[in-house]
Amino acid sequence: MASPSQASLLLQKQLKDLCKHPVDGFSAGLVDESNLFEWSVTIIGPPDTLYDGGFFNAIMTFPQNYPNSPPTVRFTSEVWHPNVYPDGKVCISILHPPGDDPNGYELASERWTPVHTVESIVLSIISMLSSLNDESPPNVEAAERMGRDRRDEFRKKVGRCVRKFARTYVKRIWWESSPCY
Repeated sequence: MASPSQASLLLQKQLKDLCKHPVDGFSAGLVDESNLFEWSVTIIGPPDTLYDGGFFNAIMTFPQNYPNSPPTVRFTSEVWHPNVYPDGKVCISILHPPGDDPNGYELASERWTPVHTVESIVLSIISMLSSLNDESPPNVEAAERMGRDRRDEFRKKVGRCVRKFARTYVKRIWWESSPCY
């Protein structure tokens, strides 16, 4: 079991690595320099997807026993997606606790393992934005609008989010420096 000090050291290393070697598609840093367990993430909408051009902010909160347990990720920007709860919480397999799925939807190998890093988590979220999945969605309304009869509604709602958060991000970068501290 990871102790809080082990978790802190691991998160500190991952932050340092991301600052030294940024990854295309997102930026990440601490919300507050005194708390390694809460990160701010900005995800750039993946090219050639409905989310292309948007900049979506999220908070990633790590448990004290990280990496044995997964963080939670919650978008603070509106993201209209079947795998994002209305409150912004992201629902993807790798963020579910390790072990067998009590509902039988996921294999244990699809769920959280301690090998995941901030980078692999965010890249999985970017992948989620790239490939819409309407099987067992937490946002039922978004999934229903993905259907044949309502696909245009879905596209329009996603487009509004993209335009809204593209403008928000452009304004923000004029005033802030890099999120790496």
